[in-house]
Amino acid sequence: MNADSTRDRTRDARADRALASLRGLAVGDALGSQFFVPRNHPLLKRREPPPGTWQWTDDTEMAASVLAVLVRHGRVDQDALAHSFAHHHDFDRGYGPAVNRMLRLIREGGDWRELAAGLFNGQGSWGNGAAMRIAPLGAWYAGDPEQATHQAEISAYTTHQHREAVVGAMAVAAAACLAADPAGPPSPEELLDGVVALVPRSAVGAGLRRARDMLDYGDPGTVAAVLGCGRRTSAHDTVPFALWSAARALGDYERGFWTTALAGGDIDTTCAIAGGVIASARTGAPPEHWLSRTEPLPHWLPPACATAPGHGPG
Repeated sequence: MNADSTRDRTRDARADRALASLRGLAVGDALGSQFFVPRNHPLLKRREPPPGTWQWTDDTEMAASVLAVLVRHGRVDQDALAHSFAHHHDFDRGYGPAVNRMLRLIREGGDWRELAAGLFNGQGSWGNGAAMRIAPLGAWYAGDPEQATHQAEISAYTTHQHREAVVGAMAVAAAACLAADPAGPPSPEELLDGVVALVPRSAVGAGLRRARDMLDYGDPGTVAAVLGCGRRTSAHDTVPFALWSAARALGDYERGFWTTALAGGDIDTTCAIAGGVIASARTGAPPEHWLSRTEPLPHWLPPACATAPGHGPG
């Protein structure tokens, strides 16, 4: 086999893994978002999915851009990623006001570097937006967690330049990368220990160490009371709990979803993160009857994704 054929097959395998993660992310996002509707609150307590088709939010839209850039460039190209975010930005998908404005200005010719750096009086955003979209990148880099965290860091800066937001993205990418290990998924302890070892000292890292110590806790509400569950929409209030939940359910997507959702908070985002990480493992695919109810992935994904289940006009 020549070198070009080997590279093509490697790229195809990476795209398949990343797409599996994206499907898991989209289901978690779309189903999780249904429980912001008051009439669905009783269904959540009964662990019953609501009827109808579930539409995904900005979590999935931005994650699709991450995958599209990886397929086209083989790595994170920051300019391509920022412009994909801006070009595919749908105001009605639930973006925060600061990101809505920034993406509009990028479409109008603004420099993403200046715009992202200028958010929140020059501190940059420490929100969970860079983390919510990144699990497919981790699956893409299965077997190379150092590269996964490096590329996740690069990807975060296009919209989130605060240290905690960047580390949150690195942590989720590391978790998805470790979950997608060709040798098989790690144990819950191995997953969180591996993530902690890959991220720099930070509030996110401190939360992950607490999450590691709480793996034997069974009540997600108790864990969320300690770790947070996205109510403040910050990376350090979101990522540790989502990865705690994912670590305990790498072989059982449904269990992982309900554990994450029952804690409340920013349900679509915590379930998107957990779902993307769980689906990165070969044993973690979402159930088909949930996939069939989830809005198809965007039609603008590259041809390499066109034949995969769950892809279609969006």
